[in-house]
Amino acid sequence: MSQTIPNPSALAGIRVLDVSRILGGPFCGQVLGDHGADVLKIEPPQGDDTRTWGPPFRDAVASYYYGLNRNKRIQHLDFATEAGREKLLQLLEQADVLIENFKTGTMEKWGIGYAQLQQRFPRLIWCRVSGFGSDGPLGAQPGYDAAVQALSGLMSINGEADGEPLRVGLPVVDMVTGLNAVIGVLVALQARQRTGQGQLVEAALYDSGLSLLHPHAANWFMSGKTPQRTGNAHPNIYPYDTVDTATGPVFLAIGNDRQFATFCCLVGLPDLPEDARFSSNQGRSIHRQALKALLQSHLASSNARELADALMAAGVPAAPVLDVAQALNHAHTQHREMVVRIGDYQGLGAPVKLSQTPASYRYAPLTQGGQFLPSETDVYSTDV
Repeated sequence: MSQTIPNPSALAGIRVLDVSRILGGPFCGQVLGDHGADVLKIEPPQGDDTRTWGPPFRDAVASYYYGLNRNKRIQHLDFATEAGREKLLQLLEQADVLIENFKTGTMEKWGIGYAQLQQRFPRLIWCRVSGFGSDGPLGAQPGYDAAVQALSGLMSINGEADGEPLRVGLPVVDMVTGLNAVIGVLVALQARQRTGQGQLVEAALYDSGLSLLHPHAANWFMSGKTPQRTGNAHPNIYPYDTVDTATGPVFLAIGNDRQFATFCCLVGLPDLPEDARFSSNQGRSIHRQALKALLQSHLASSNARELADALMAAGVPAAPVLDVAQALNHAHTQHREMVVRIGDYQGLGAPVKLSQTPASYRYAPLTQGGQFLPSETDVYSTDV
């Protein structure tokens, strides 16, 4: 039996119309939904493209889709038809936020673009996720995560020092763009509290890709030297790198001289900080090749997990390099509630924890829904 209970989350009462697809926009919608917003996702008749991005599949829908569309109720509309556009306008009468990532000019062609609807819906926050923005040398061009990784310089600094540029092994630009879209929506909601007016929020993949270039951009601004690939090592800090052990690599994230001295005592190299080459981070960074060779030789017979545990207990950041399955099954992952289960659905939990208004998980992906929930009650069904 379905039961309704108050939604305790921070965005309860905020109504979001998510007409986006693929990754950045849907990810934004899912984050807002996790924190209590009532999210209606509108998909074209054939569904979001990511339904086909597999294997693996469940009931002919790919895992990729499941990972981005929790806490939404979905319906299908064709905006190329008058009936589809009319339904959209009806929903916008109740919406606080619209998320879209259509190619620039598409919604305008249908007569439902931001400029065309701004006066009709003055309180609406229109969140546009785009590749490059709507103007400029690359304006209105389609954007894809990997292409923006290449164009923004991210690939040039990712990979081994003597290897080829590499794409980061996850859609980092798309995901950060989605998070930037969330930030933009929340900022616009706060501004609306003061002005009573909505506004256009735009999060572009290109801008987001460039924003990830720290500290490489800061280094280039100051030195004029083009940053290079450094493998797993940090360009400014050492040892901040992987070191091989008998049971696999361990990552050392040593950020200051005190941590380095503690590390050296713990692993049996107490005199190493007295070596002029390694007495400061500047020296360790300059002489990193010699230091890494020394550490590799000294730690070759160590156990990665035991070494990392001992270092962490002593206040030195370190970790064994786990695979995805090991990370998701880690006891601390469970403790932090980073795996969510709704029926037979599993997904990653919300990484932001609020003490008074925590995230909530109400709808598994593919939950059907045609209208927003009644605003005066702000309730949700626990029968999911």
